[in-house]
Amino acid sequence: MNNFIRVPEVRLVGDNVEPGVFKTADALRLADQLELDLVEISPNAEPPVCKIMDYKKFLYEQKRREKELKAKSTQITIKEIRFGPQTDEHDYEFKKKNAEKFLKEGSKLKAFVFFKGRSIIYKEQGQILLLRLAQDLEDYGKVEALPVLEGKRMIMFIAPKKKK
Repeated sequence: MNNFIRVPEVRLVGDNVEPGVFKTADALRLADQLELDLVEISPNAEPPVCKIMDYKKFLYEQKRREKELKAKSTQITIKEIRFGPQTDEHDYEFKKKNAEKFLKEGSKLKAFVFFKGRSIIYKEQGQILLLRLAQDLEDYGKVEALPVLEGKRMIMFIAPKKKK
């Protein structure tokens, strides 16, 4: 940028200047007259390509564009619901309501059955419980991964349905 450009001549491009090859000193003088900066765009070209522009304004607009893109991107949150292999009906209904709420908010749901000690012998009950939950939440989300036993946990993922 400006005085840090150390080549004898540069190719100028841009809106406020007619394109062409200029000596670096002349290009700097021209940028000074317009009260703008001489910015090197393509240093590997022969001769290097430079543009006369307001560099601080360019940086500001670039940051603003990045901020807008970041604001438009959505963050996916994962909410967890934990069951035991012999969860009561009332507890199941309560956790199902919370799961509905999470899916309506747009969060992914990670439902899992935790087996303590010797309760691992009831893994069929855990699988039935998770499949029942998936069936009950069919209106709000779709199953991303069927129940899988990982160590002492049987895990299932449910993603929210797209809103129309």
